[in-house]
Amino acid sequence: MIDPFPNNKYFDRKGEYDVMTIPKKKKAKQDVRRTGYTSYRTFSVLNRPPPKYEGHIPLTRVERGALAVGSAVLSLFNPRRAGRRILRDRPRISSKTMSVEYLRSLPENSVGRAYVGWLDREGVSPDTRSAVQYIDDEECAYVMQRYRECHDFYHALCGLPVFREGEVALKAFEFANTLLPMTGLSVFAVTTLKKKERERFWGIYGPWAVENGVKAKEVINVYWEEWLERDVEELRRELGIEKPPDLRGIRATEKEKRKREKEKERREAMGSAAV
Repeated sequence: MIDPFPNNKYFDRKGEYDVMTIPKKKKAKQDVRRTGYTSYRTFSVLNRPPPKYEGHIPLTRVERGALAVGSAVLSLFNPRRAGRRILRDRPRISSKTMSVEYLRSLPENSVGRAYVGWLDREGVSPDTRSAVQYIDDEECAYVMQRYRECHDFYHALCGLPVFREGEVALKAFEFANTLLPMTGLSVFAVTTLKKKERERFWGIYGPWAVENGVKAKEVINVYWEEWLERDVEELRRELGIEKPPDLRGIRATEKEKRKREKEKERREAMGSAAV
């Protein structure tokens, strides 16, 4: 049988395009013309498609697989949950957009003063939250960025400290309030707490988190920039949040108690030795 396409090595004998015979470089160029991206054969950590928004990093298939658990966030991410005005205005929280000195000048009972007081006490700043880079949808990426930047406001509102025990309690509250999968996964960190800390979580802070998280309005909808000068207790009432017992105070009291008990044991041991 005579080959009808003797001079074209990219067609088979039936005249159909045989992609398996196309050199990789040529196929990649054709994929770019067809889709705007290089094929998966050339898409790698060293050769990524253009970002879809500032700071975005497109992921390879392998990277997407590695982040499969985290990507579950998107399944519940209805951007409208962040509030229409917030989505329209796109406010950001950082030291550039929110003056720390101004916050320190606000009344003692204001939201802004409570926030900056928490920052000072815990030794953090509005700039400690990393930027979102791996979410393809630009609007969802903003909602996630907003959540990260508002996280310290949640801390200040609930009065929970930044160390692990406080973070686990706050994550439990956030999960009950927002149902974001990553916050629920973070609650499993309770297994890494010390025995006494786990007892406090199950006895005090876990029940508080569930009760308040479920009954409170969604904290992700709060336009914090408009509440800075208003009363923090008014905001708690508006949202339906009750502060939990002071975790730092409880830990300090228990630490002092253990110190007294050790000192008592030491004196008793010295007395016995003297006899």
